[in-house]
Amino acid sequence: MAATLRKTVVLVGMMGSGKTAVGTAVARRLGVPFLDSDAEIVKAAQMEIADIFARDGEAFFRARESEVLARLLRQDRKGILSTGGGAFMAERNRTVIARFGVSVWLKADLALLWNRVRHKDTRPLLRTPDPKATLAALAATREPVYALADLTVEARPEYSVDDMAARVIETLATRPDVLET
Repeated sequence: MAATLRKTVVLVGMMGSGKTAVGTAVARRLGVPFLDSDAEIVKAAQMEIADIFARDGEAFFRARESEVLARLLRQDRKGILSTGGGAFMAERNRTVIARFGVSVWLKADLALLWNRVRHKDTRPLLRTPDPKATLAALAATREPVYALADLTVEARPEYSVDDMAARVIETLATRPDVLET
């Protein structure tokens, strides 16, 4: 595809919405770098996110997350940036994203999210007696904030990662200030 990415695209949404998988596919199609803020935090801390949560707590993690997001967004080279599910909840993160990039909410319903995360034990916020109820409560709290994103792409169970990547690119193309085709 002959396109120029003018702003870093920041994928936001709930855990299981596809930010990493779809982001990787979008970056590959556009020929731009893919970055994952969670992976960058793991690399810098030299420990898994669940271990950071356990050792230092969520507040400490969120502070590191904000630092990493700001650093990644200030880079000259534009790309696709996947964020952790809670990153967009902080106003300071939404502000830096709006200044240096464009936010895209990968919107998935609870049934799809639960189907994708229920067999994974890598989600520290779901280590509760009733993880499905916890996921539902998180979604109820977070979705009104995700709705503040610049763009929204609806995920559906029948969509493959490539289908979602195509939909994200189509949505980005509606914004010539973001993606010039």
